[in-house]
Amino acid sequence: MAAFTLWWQMHAWRTPEVLASTRFSSPDGGEHLSFSLLLPARHEQAVLDHTVRRLLESSHTDFEIIVIVGHDDPETAAVAEAAAGRDPRVRVVVDTHEKKNKPKAMNTALPHCRGDVVGVFDAEDQVHPELLAHVDHAFRSTGADVVQGGVQLINFHSSWYSLRNCLEYFFWFRSRLHLHAQKGFIPLGGNTVFVRTAVLREAGGWDPDCLAEDCDLGVRLSSVGRKVVVAYDSDMVTREETPGSLVSLLKQRTRWNQGFLQVYRKKDWKQLPTFGQRMLARYTLMTPFLQAFTGLIIPLNVAIALFLDVPVSIAFITFLPAVTALVTFVFEVVGLHDFGKQYGLRVRFVHYLKLIVGGPFYQVLLAGAAVRAVWREQRGRTDWELTAHVGAHIDAPGVTREDVPA
Repeated sequence: MAAFTLWWQMHAWRTPEVLASTRFSSPDGGEHLSFSLLLPARHEQAVLDHTVRRLLESSHTDFEIIVIVGHDDPETAAVAEAAAGRDPRVRVVVDTHEKKNKPKAMNTALPHCRGDVVGVFDAEDQVHPELLAHVDHAFRSTGADVVQGGVQLINFHSSWYSLRNCLEYFFWFRSRLHLHAQKGFIPLGGNTVFVRTAVLREAGGWDPDCLAEDCDLGVRLSSVGRKVVVAYDSDMVTREETPGSLVSLLKQRTRWNQGFLQVYRKKDWKQLPTFGQRMLARYTLMTPFLQAFTGLIIPLNVAIALFLDVPVSIAFITFLPAVTALVTFVFEVVGLHDFGKQYGLRVRFVHYLKLIVGGPFYQVLLAGAAVRAVWREQRGRTDWELTAHVGAHIDAPGVTREDVPA
């Protein structure tokens, strides 16, 4: 697992040509597509207004913002209605489902979309004003059915785990998603996803019962041969915050892992045309099982290390996985430096120290989330555990603002 993960993380950095190809190309000045931007918001009154205001600053001239609120969430609805009252480009759609989740909310809004392209953002997102112009150009220049933009957690300073969480996003959107797109199988990221409206409606929208509706949509569209383009540019990424507590992070990762397991069990990936694509899909979607297994054998590994007496030759062999782990740590240190350089962040020695020391503990947390996801899936528990947001990424200490949009 470590070897595969390391290889995929390094994909974008293998050659200068691959790294250059992952970026948005410059817009040609023309605008030919209109956008319907979906903004599901549940108990997000603290951050929603900021996000709507940022979206309204877009340089693109043809877009609408559809804020989706629950009928039982008057605080968020009040913020949304106030935004709609200020600007006619903002509309509010009310989700009346008894049991609420993100895919149900977006399916409620889909019939109201007037644009050529549907885009998805989260209620706490900071969106670059030039993003829509770049996405418009990407659709027209590549003939894509789907454009996946970059998302980046930015408040790396908040805690020891937020540092690793930010770096995970950096590697996922900067590198690994490009490999998936190149191979023709891609589990889409949760937001900054743009899909042609006709394609989305033909696909039936989002699976209302899936806990990883973004992954599921990407798998279904990949399986029927839709063209997905991934573009990452540090100037254009959508900025977000890390979960505010370890419990919140655990629940978030549990939801994602369980969603991957649901997509695996649906078997849409079996329609992929090549054996290599199907193997990549199987491995990717089974990752929660593999992580859960590694979590369960951690106590066994410790016991063997402490109490089992084995020949020296076998003992040497058992240390081979440590080689991959050490190489991964070195690459992560280089990645953290690159992350700080691209985003104008002051990365200090203490941050590198936290990265290394926190690594094993973070892996234990991820393994725990995977075990919990498998347990919940086996018990049929599919309730949506919401991640709360407080806007920690909006005024993050240690950020130099020269390259951050106002």
